[in-house]
Amino acid sequence: MTDKLIIRGAREHNLKNINVDIPKNKLVVITGLSGSGKSTLAFDTIYAEGQRRYVESLSAYARQFLEMMNKPDVDSIEGLSPAISIQQKTTSKNPRSTVGTITEIYDYLRLLYARIGVPHCPRCARKISNQSVESICESILKESEGKKILILASLVRRKKGTYEKLFEQVKKQGYSRIRIDGEIIELDGELPVLDKQKWHNIEIVVDRVKASWEEKSRLYESIQTALKAGKGDVMVVDTEEKIFSQNNACPFCGISIGELEPRGFSFNSPFGACKTCHGLGVKMEFDPDLLIPDKTKSILDGAIVPWSGRFSSFRRQTLRDVGKKYGFDLMTPINKMTPKQIQIILYGSNEAVKFSYESQSTDSRWEYTNNFQGVIPSLQRNFAETDSESKREELSKFMQETPCNLCKGRRLKDEALAVSINSLSIMDVCDLSIDSCYEFFKNLQLSETERYIAKSILKEVLSRLEFLRNVGLNYLTLNRVSSTLSGGEAQRIRLATQIGSNLTGVLYVLDEPTIGLHQRDNAKLIKTLTKLRDLGNTILVVEHDEEVMRSSDWIIDLGPDAGIHGGNVVFEGTINDILKSDKSITGKYLRDHNAIKLAKKRHEQKSKLVLKGATENNLRNIDVEFPLGMMVTITGVSGSGKSTLVNDILYKALAAEIYGSTDRPGRHKGISGMDEIDKVIGIDQSPIGRTPRSNPATYIGAFTPIRELYAGTELSKERGYTPGQFSFNVADGRCFACEGDGVKKIEMQFLSDVYVICDECKGKRYNSETLAVHYKDKNISDVLAMTVDEALEFFINIPSIQRKLKTISDVGLGYIKLGQAATTLSGGEAQRVKLASELSKRDTGRTVYILDEPTTGLHFADVQKLLEVLNRLVDLGNTIIIIEHNMDVIKNSDWIIDLGPEGGDGGGTVVATGTPEQISHNPLSYTGQYLKHIIKNDS
Repeated sequence: MTDKLIIRGAREHNLKNINVDIPKNKLVVITGLSGSGKSTLAFDTIYAEGQRRYVESLSAYARQFLEMMNKPDVDSIEGLSPAISIQQKTTSKNPRSTVGTITEIYDYLRLLYARIGVPHCPRCARKISNQSVESICESILKESEGKKILILASLVRRKKGTYEKLFEQVKKQGYSRIRIDGEIIELDGELPVLDKQKWHNIEIVVDRVKASWEEKSRLYESIQTALKAGKGDVMVVDTEEKIFSQNNACPFCGISIGELEPRGFSFNSPFGACKTCHGLGVKMEFDPDLLIPDKTKSILDGAIVPWSGRFSSFRRQTLRDVGKKYGFDLMTPINKMTPKQIQIILYGSNEAVKFSYESQSTDSRWEYTNNFQGVIPSLQRNFAETDSESKREELSKFMQETPCNLCKGRRLKDEALAVSINSLSIMDVCDLSIDSCYEFFKNLQLSETERYIAKSILKEVLSRLEFLRNVGLNYLTLNRVSSTLSGGEAQRIRLATQIGSNLTGVLYVLDEPTIGLHQRDNAKLIKTLTKLRDLGNTILVVEHDEEVMRSSDWIIDLGPDAGIHGGNVVFEGTINDILKSDKSITGKYLRDHNAIKLAKKRHEQKSKLVLKGATENNLRNIDVEFPLGMMVTITGVSGSGKSTLVNDILYKALAAEIYGSTDRPGRHKGISGMDEIDKVIGIDQSPIGRTPRSNPATYIGAFTPIRELYAGTELSKERGYTPGQFSFNVADGRCFACEGDGVKKIEMQFLSDVYVICDECKGKRYNSETLAVHYKDKNISDVLAMTVDEALEFFINIPSIQRKLKTISDVGLGYIKLGQAATTLSGGEAQRVKLASELSKRDTGRTVYILDEPTTGLHFADVQKLLEVLNRLVDLGNTIIIIEHNMDVIKNSDWIIDLGPEGGDGGGTVVATGTPEQISHNPLSYTGQYLKHIIKNDS
């Protein structure tokens, strides 16, 4: 068996027919400029081939249910091990997916609480004990006295199956009737055939009896029989169903929670989920502040936004009559009304109101008396009853996620939340940080019997928590919803899960696992990667981080440049070898730690934004000053509160003030200094469109003036063409056969779908009439095939196009094609297209740009270009606020705000503020400790 992974003739995307030999059971880093072909080699070639071979080993029947991967354009790959990909993509947008469910820790917790949890009464909080037959009878007589009741023995509760044998057994036991899914059926008659794919409830009908003291003896016997048949559970039905149990019942409140089961602690199961929010913990509800954003307006001025516009005449007349009864009129500003009047407008009144309505179109008049429903109940009814998606979308603009009023955001039923271990419920444990959770289980006080039962469960829980700590995620909680995780966090969670699997002989392919990780925590991640390697696995990492490179066993450097100028192997070898290489750009930066020089001068502060009393998430009522006219970097360890401070509070508050955004900012007391700015632009880590129709030209807005230019040519005017004629999303000008895609998808059933170039347009996307229109001897398809740099030269006399394309070139993407499908862009390229899109908009010198880790996916050389663009914006008087871990960006910023000192519960405070030099002398700042070393070497 070969000890190398041998790739020959790799030509996928921009790879130039390269040959690579990768040593097995080593930590291998693939590096190079953004767009040089790193992800293409690692994911689109090596991992894709591994997946394809696995799927091809399955039967044809199995393959038709799996997503097939295309065979990569490569001559051969030898020595390929089973491959697992751990990429930056977020884990799930499902609100039910949490850190606890992804890592399977929550599944072990459910089992732990079901086996050694101590149940309490959810009403009186006393420990629950078993109910006797006597106490059950007394409860029934107390609550249902004088009523005819049905006594049932529960056999099946919400389980799938057909249960023919069960019916026979019940019949042999002498029972004559059963209840199936709420319907009573005679056992002597014809029994229904149950759908084995559906859940069913089945109970034996033990007796129908009047609940009275005279019948107590019969009631006692029936309850005793039902408990025996139902294994300790009995169901009593009068006007509603009640379950009594000899297992876990409160003798004081009469509440029974039955036997503890793992599914009773699952918020994804009807047995455990809160009945109001169905386990989501939140509900979408209409927000009074969004319904009435400007309280200085009157109803006549349109204060109630969804009740203005169409049909407002009827609503206003309704509110006029409500006002007559409660003392306000349509001209009264909302802020001049009493709280009771506003309450009635929003939520209605139980008192009858005399209404009159005059129709302006028919001159008719109606009078009637009724209760006033209120704005919010009316909108809730419309939202629930409408079949129109557009209407639901429109109404959802006035809604906010609020914690469920029944479970208070805790997802589970009261019965499950009342079960505790060492005084903490399962949700109390999930609300702890990973560090605190680890300490809780490490120091758990259990009896000898409980410890014996829980031994294997605790081993799994502690090992998984330890893995999360080792990859720098100690600040997260198990309740953290997966959709709120960054790409780096999600990737490291999956990495921790893989370590727990203890697999050997596997090829792991990782995509920049250091994203979002502070320098302090890099050592933990590297230790994790080497542990995976030492288990007998090959670790292939696409990475730009210097520490990871220096810790690797082997480095592959692609380039020399990006796009069409990349795709070659510049270097293969060890870290010591690359330091001696003259061809490798990466080697140059590794040799000279300070190739990106420290800024010689700092921008001067013009004024400042002051954010007061920030308390969202883990922020501890902090006041933060953001200097204006400078490049400001927000630093701190992962989970210290950077994103909460900048994205959740500052950006949303500025957007609400400047643009009237309805996104509610995080909790804070106020912001001063907003009169000094007139624009705010936020650039986060969400990717650009991921369909072949999305491309750099459309995303940056350059395609619109290009189409307008072609629509203004002489031939276009003769034919009456509009700019829409040159859009491949509009039927008029695009190719009819491929609908503007340029390729056709051929479905291959159990083989992967095949994309072939359209026979009709030959991949040009447009019909012949559209392609006949030329500007400077080039048609619209020719323009889309140009690189950005070529297009800059071609449209040199068109300022509107030049300005937009120039920013793409400035961020180092001059090599990509205007019409290049977004799906073929690397992560770093996609981020910079988004950045270029925002930078291409005209600034005013009073604009605040907020960026979230813009160095994601960038090589040292790319970071240098990025810094040049950002400094140019600051030179014009604008403000740049960056959340960043990259030390080259941090050392070149004008001002640093360092949060911490730790993540999660240990963070949320301002550790230090000042210039990089000032921060480097602060012993309390982790960022400062790394800056001190860098600045010392730089000077």
